[in-house]
Amino acid sequence: MLLAIDAGNTNIVFAVYDGKQIRCEWRAVTKTTRTADEYAVLLGPLLSMNQLGFSDFDAAIIATVVPAALFDLRQLCRRYLNCEPLVVGDPNVELGISIRIDRPEAVGADRLVNTVAAHERYKGALIVVDFGTATTFDIVGDNGDYEGGVIAPGINLSAEALHKAAAMLPRVALARTQAVIGKDTVPAMQSGLYWGYIGLVEGLVARIKVEYGKPMTVIATGGLARVFYKQTPAIDHLDPDLTIRGLILVHARNAEKRTA
Repeated sequence: MLLAIDAGNTNIVFAVYDGKQIRCEWRAVTKTTRTADEYAVLLGPLLSMNQLGFSDFDAAIIATVVPAALFDLRQLCRRYLNCEPLVVGDPNVELGISIRIDRPEAVGADRLVNTVAAHERYKGALIVVDFGTATTFDIVGDNGDYEGGVIAPGINLSAEALHKAAAMLPRVALARTQAVIGKDTVPAMQSGLYWGYIGLVEGLVARIKVEYGKPMTVIATGGLARVFYKQTPAIDHLDPDLTIRGLILVHARNAEKRTA
C-alpha cells in the first residue's frame, strides 16, 4: 500500500492508495514546526478509523513546495512506515516528461505531478489551473511535456492582503455574490474577490490560448477549484485529485524502473 503526501504552503494532503483506488484522503494545515512523531499522532487515528495501520504500508512518495517540512515527512516514512520515500525533485526520481523552461529545477513539485496526471487522463494540449495558496496556470504540451506557466496570488492571499493593507476593510469570507455591484462594504469586497478572480481566470486562459496557438483543454484542481468550477466557461473539467493521482503515477513509473 502507498502513502502519497502532497505538502503545500497551506495544507498537506495524505492519501492512501491500495493499488487499485485512492482508499482515503485527509487534509491538514501545513506547519513547518510539526515533527515526524506529531505527524504519526495525527495520522494514526485517521488510519485506524479506516481499519488501517502503519504496518499496512510498504511505500511512500512526497511532493512538497515547503522545504522546511521535508525532513520530518521523510522521518515519518522512515520511522513509522519503515520505508524510504520517493521525493519528487530528487535526481533519482523520474517523471517521464520533459521540462521545457529556462530553469527546470525551479518548478514546484506539485506543478510537475499535475502535468503527469493531466496528460495521462486528458488528450491534447492542456492548461492546468491549480487554485491553492497561489493560483498557477501550467501548460502541458500534447506530448505531455511541461512548457511553462503563470503564477498569480491565490484568492485567500488576496483577501488577506486587502484586509491588512486597508485599515477600514474587514476580513471577509470567500463567497459568490448574486450581484456584482455591492450595496455595502462586505458584499462589495466579496464581489471584487470572487468576480475579479473569475475575470483573472478567463483573461489569462484566453491570452494563453491565443499565445499558444492551438486548441487547449482547461483543467481545474486544488482546494478552491470547486468554488469556481461551472461559474465560467473557461474551465472545462474539475479534477480535485489531480496532484495525488500524479504522485501515484510517478511512483508506479519509478517502481517499474527499479524492477526492470
